Amino acid sequence: MKNNINLQDVFLNQVRKENIGITIFLVNGFQLKGFVRGFDNYTIVLDSDGKQQMIYKHAVSTISPNSPVNFSAALKKIND
Repeated sequence: MKNNINLQDVFLNQVRKENIGITIFLVNGFQLKGFVRGFDNYTIVLDSDGKQQMIYKHAVSTISPNSPVNFSAALKKIND
């Protein structure tokens, strides 16, 4: 049976583990910059200048990492 890959979780986990800064664009046009400290099915916890913010995913339009995210290692673990 083939594994279902949740690319959203893989992406958020990689930027969290590699401490890659991100910019979150909300549906209202507002931008939040910081580092992912945690996430679940509905929220993302972002550390921005030492302050934590909980962002609801339904308010997110786009997440842009400050540097490339390496999916190959994470996807290999999932597929093995």
